[in-house]
Amino acid sequence: MSTASKVLVVTGASQGLGEGFVKAYRERGWRVVGNSRPIKPSNDPDYITVPGDVGEPSVARKVVQTALDRFGRIDTLINNAGIWRPGPIASISEELYRRVMATNLDSVFFATQAAVPAMQKQHIGHIIQVSTSLVKHAVQGVPAVLASLSKGACVAATRGLAMELAADNIRVNAVSLGIIKTPLHETDSLEAKKGFAPLNRYGEVSDVVRAVLYLEDSDFVTSEISYIDGGRTAGH
Repeated sequence: MSTASKVLVVTGASQGLGEGFVKAYRERGWRVVGNSRPIKPSNDPDYITVPGDVGEPSVARKVVQTALDRFGRIDTLINNAGIWRPGPIASISEELYRRVMATNLDSVFFATQAAVPAMQKQHIGHIIQVSTSLVKHAVQGVPAVLASLSKGACVAATRGLAMELAADNIRVNAVSLGIIKTPLHETDSLEAKKGFAPLNRYGEVSDVVRAVLYLEDSDFVTSEISYIDGGRTAGH
């Protein structure tokens, strides 16, 4: 199949990593459907945007259905939508807990649930989760129970789904990130965070995009959790 006929669905597509994924796949000739709450309309006929909170099941289904209606298939789903809200467990309100779970976890479940039947019908597909290396190695000074709960579940689901869907020729992988220069981090805080990585720098969106494209091209790789964290997972 030519890349011109392939279709990507990506959540959290309006900025940062999501914007980088859209650009990279469009440069490869893929057609793309992007979603985020504030996403703007697209003038590109091969890039369709769907605004809304993908943590809502109806929105997740609409995003997937838009890809099927406009382009007829879904080859890759990147579950990228996420928010970062660190804080000690005693200070976390029920409202914040539910908001983080909806964005980081519910969105993954409902978008994946909607996309899998189309991939099964095609007998090919790829699902990529975006996680954090804090799931593997916590940091004493960074209280991140919400990230551990939500993104840790995504890592576990990656392995489980990879086995569940292997017979359908659907691969499931994840990238587990360290400090990446995105709107999640205030620019003036990044210098102080370089020491989290043995390579002594923060990552760029391009570092993550290259890792995702490696997974995209590696059709004998599934259930992989790729650490894009400058060596932090191994070095701490």
